[in-house]
Amino acid sequence: MLAFLPGLLTGLSLIVAIGAQNAFVIRQGLTRSHVFLVVAICAIADIALICLGIGGLGALITGLPWLLEVIRWFGVAYLSWFGFRSARAAFKNESLDAAGAAEQSRSKVVATVLALTLLNPHVYLDTVILVGSIGNQFGENKWFFAAGASLASVLWFSSVGYGAKAASRLMSKPVFWRVLDSTIAAVMFGVALTLAFYRFS
Repeated sequence: MLAFLPGLLTGLSLIVAIGAQNAFVIRQGLTRSHVFLVVAICAIADIALICLGIGGLGALITGLPWLLEVIRWFGVAYLSWFGFRSARAAFKNESLDAAGAAEQSRSKVVATVLALTLLNPHVYLDTVILVGSIGNQFGENKWFFAAGASLASVLWFSSVGYGAKAASRLMSKPVFWRVLDSTIAAVMFGVALTLAFYRFS
């Protein structure tokens, strides 16, 4: 428990901030579109990266700075495109149509959530390098730390996805979607700018 609880708290502290990935999970929850799939992919990706970090991948990445640079500019380009798409959607007169949203391509949803997860260098900094380096301080108990951090991801994404899904019936006015899409666009552009000028050293 001395390793599990710090892992849980560390995981929650890193994941709670609203970023590109969380914004997408919220939107999928509100539209009730492939919520379980999105939550599962986000949680599994986090767990895999946490385990890789605890297993030593963080040390390898810090020794290959060019790799983070490649991921950085892919992330900047993708987040900028996603932000532009959200900004354009904010000017449309849309309301919540859960039935129509559920028809969204499963493969498109998977591709989007994977891109938002894996093309963001901060994901690697948080899960692989930071969680990995902290977890390894617990020696033989490092995998209990990893279990705590992994549980934090499962709890958070489930709460965000299904919490938004439960509230979706209340979000039927077009103005709500204008505000949401505008907020998502701002988050995407903000993360893209942060990535473009962030110093990883």
